Amino acid sequence: MTFFFFLWFYSSHQGLKFLWILMHLNAVSFLLGVLLVLATISKSPWGAAASSSYCKQMGSTTFRPHSVTITEFGAVGDGVTLNTKAFQNAIFYLHSFADKGGAQLFVPAGRWLTGSFSLISHLTLSLDKDAEIIGSMDSSDWPVIDPLPSYGRGRELPGGRHQSLIHGSNLTDVIITGDNGTINGQGIVWWDWFQNHTLNYTRPHLIELMYSTEVVISNLTFKNSPFWAIHPVYCSQVLVQNVTILAPLDSPNTDGIDPDSSTNVCIEDCYISTGDDLIVIKSGWDEYGISFAYPSSNISIRRIAGETKSGAGIAFGSEMSGGISEVEAEGIHLFNSLHGIRLKTSPGRGGYVRNIYISDVTMTDVKIAIRITGQYDEHPDDKYDENALPLINRITIKDIVGVNISIAGLLEGIRGDNFSSICLSNVFLDATADPPWRCSYIQGYSNLVSPESCEPLRDVPNETSVCYAANHLRPHLSDADRLAGSSFVKLTSL
Repeated sequence: MTFFFFLWFYSSHQGLKFLWILMHLNAVSFLLGVLLVLATISKSPWGAAASSSYCKQMGSTTFRPHSVTITEFGAVGDGVTLNTKAFQNAIFYLHSFADKGGAQLFVPAGRWLTGSFSLISHLTLSLDKDAEIIGSMDSSDWPVIDPLPSYGRGRELPGGRHQSLIHGSNLTDVIITGDNGTINGQGIVWWDWFQNHTLNYTRPHLIELMYSTEVVISNLTFKNSPFWAIHPVYCSQVLVQNVTILAPLDSPNTDGIDPDSSTNVCIEDCYISTGDDLIVIKSGWDEYGISFAYPSSNISIRRIAGETKSGAGIAFGSEMSGGISEVEAEGIHLFNSLHGIRLKTSPGRGGYVRNIYISDVTMTDVKIAIRITGQYDEHPDDKYDENALPLINRITIKDIVGVNISIAGLLEGIRGDNFSSICLSNVFLDATADPPWRCSYIQGYSNLVSPESCEPLRDVPNETSVCYAANHLRPHLSDADRLAGSSFVKLTSL
């Protein structure tokens, strides 16, 4: 039986991952690591592997009966000629096919300089593998539009904001895809304006779709976004799959993927290396987000790898005033980063972050593995209600392994507003700080955590309902769950 167990363990994805990590630990850590490995294949008091069935209903294979190439509208792919009018004219022409099965706009090999342009419904924008759409470095080619109603102003400055390079509003059935072509925002000029305080309006994103549904973004590389790279806001049924997002690690606020007041979102199989959060979920800012009341929910994040020097791998907020709930993230691999998992909020935000389930995360060379910040004091104006306190509860973090971690956890709630049901299970972090955990105004539970968690989290729950287990999603029985169902391995504490 022992031989078959180790054969199964070594051949599994989890087994290979843990064996690699264990090789990097000293003798004491090795022993703890072995115990953790065994623990991860036993059933914890909460948590069940799950997958999101709605993710399987979306894809990028929709057939379009009509197709045109951008060169048919006078575009020149020399990296110098401005092609904004060609993109706008092509999309205007394709609008006539919206009720005839939709259409495709194909971008062939070349470097296609353009300003901002807007998409239409029932459209596929497809890039050749050697195609690169390049954002103009002239700010006048990026129109200024109204602020988002859930933000009340531009995120960086009062007033409007520059429209994204690829934009859309009130759309249905939109696909942005290719054979790993590139969309390059040439963000360096925007980063310089930001750092020199010479911006007149908030910087633009690479892609922003608003009030839209049935959106697919896949098989592309996004480079050097002026601000956040991919921003679906007030959207539903969104799939972001097989994308690479790159920006210098010191570029300011270059988030990767930011679902914002959006529902039924799936983010899968992505590599992200940027200057801020890789994936961050948002839902509006202070009194504007509270009033607009459009939450983010039913979000699945799977198989993500990357690094960030200034942000986190998976983050929530700080703009969360419309509420964030029912989020599952699994299969996350982070390295060379400031934070692993982070939740940001503040008095004045209101709203909630609840029913969050994060599992199967590996971290290497991460300064702070888990961080919760209750005093992230950025506000749109002085009209916010400081008594509007956020509700943070039922956050489950399990099956986490980290090597060369400075601080295991920095968990700070708000006085008079304890963040509750913060649940840690099967967490092993090779942390160097003393103490490894620092906690205030936090309440929760832990099981199989090393180094031992802070005092407010040391209880083991008497019932599973206090810890979120993602049971609203369709259960998937893994090999580890099946093995744990037997009497072969049974550990309950270190």
